[in-house]
Amino acid sequence: MAALILEGLTVRFGGLVAVDGLDLHVRDGELRCLLGPNGAGKSTTLDLICGKTQPTSGRVLLGDRDITGLPEYQRARAGVGRKFQTPTVFRSLTVLENLEIGRSARPGVLDTLRVFRTPVRGRVQDVLEMVGLADAIHTRADNLSHGQTQWLEIAMLLMQDCKVILMDEPTAGMTVQETAQTAALFRQLRGDHTMIVVEHDMTFVRDIAETVTVMDMGSLLAEGSIREIESDPAVREAYLADTGDEAHA
Repeated sequence: MAALILEGLTVRFGGLVAVDGLDLHVRDGELRCLLGPNGAGKSTTLDLICGKTQPTSGRVLLGDRDITGLPEYQRARAGVGRKFQTPTVFRSLTVLENLEIGRSARPGVLDTLRVFRTPVRGRVQDVLEMVGLADAIHTRADNLSHGQTQWLEIAMLLMQDCKVILMDEPTAGMTVQETAQTAALFRQLRGDHTMIVVEHDMTFVRDIAETVTVMDMGSLLAEGSIREIESDPAVREAYLADTGDEAHA
């Protein structure tokens, strides 16, 4: 069953076609890597999925539900979660408080205050252990390392039980060790969570990829396994050579 379907998705900004007739089918529980050179339309595609940008034409289906006309907040409530390159967490609050806000189904003032009294157990404990922050529950977010802050934002999306999680360069700024830990986390999440990951680090992509979609100039260039993608001449010319990574293809 498809968790997310894009049908003929197109967006124009004046005379610029940023995404051009994109078709994409992502299976339930799949981890899909979205690659392409700078300006290929990858982040714009994520914007179109989450509702930050409205398409000129085409459709976005979440499961069997057409969400094309929904504003961003309604898509979030429907189950579309987005992690941006720069983490967006509540830096003056602790790890646990951030997770409880993420879990709050109704983000009103009284509900936000209520969640801070919840014991650390069940889903909260499971997510903390999964992202490696179980020993940092009372640490303020502004005292976390960059990698830990990234993991906290991922944990907040997990607490929201998103149907589709969009990750925009999740390893940007991470150390080699943090990147390896993030790869291990993503491998653990796939199957139970549907994820679309935009990433430039090809070593990371090789560690996590199931299916890879490559975009170029707003259109679908190639799709397949990492081995198929790296051996595709068109991909090597448009993307891998651009990253200086063709020696590993």
